[in-house]
This record gives sequence, structure tokens and C-alpha cells, in this order.
Amino acid sequence: MMVTTTESLPGREIKELLGVVFGSCVQTKHLGKDIGAGLRSVVGGEARGYTELMEEARRTAMQRMINDAEKIGAEAIIGMRYATAQTMHGAAELIAFGTAVKTR
Repeated sequence: MMVTTTESLPGREIKELLGVVFGSCVQTKHLGKDIGAGLRSVVGGEARGYTELMEEARRTAMQRMINDAEKIGAEAIIGMRYATAQTMHGAAELIAFGTAVKTR
């Protein structure tokens, strides 16, 4: 499935808009990673544990969005974006969303 942040697909014509599709993932902190990130905040540098956590959340949310689009017969997703929100202390939701389309 083609997924793009643009509003069009080069070389393809959008023949039908199927609607907005979503995929989300709520990630919580891991105690070991949290301790490491706390130390990083004192000495500076990248909190690699959190970077890996968010990369995994992005992949999961995107795959769930693609699955949502496939259920309604989409051939591509345009205008794809990510959004985040804190759902509770120590947990964040990452949402992938875009417009499912059929193409020619």
C-alpha cells in the first residue's frame, strides 16, 4: 500500500475518497529505560530508550492505519500525518491518520 504525506500521487489519479483512516498505539514507560532517560536529562544526550520506544509506536500505528485502509478497499493513503497525546502519567498515544483512496 502506498502511503504519502502529499495530497496527490504522482502518475496516478485519485478516483474515489474512501474516508479518514486511523491507527493508534499507546506506549508506556519502561522502568529501566526511564532510569536511563533520567540520567540522560542530568548529563545530556539522546534518550535512546525513548527514541526506540517511539519508533516502535510509529511503526505499530502506521501498520494499524494501513490495516484500517485495507478493510475498506483502499489502494493508497494520502495526507498521512502523526499526532501524539499524553493519555496518563507515563503513557503516550501516537496516532497515524490519513485519507484512504482508490486510484486509476
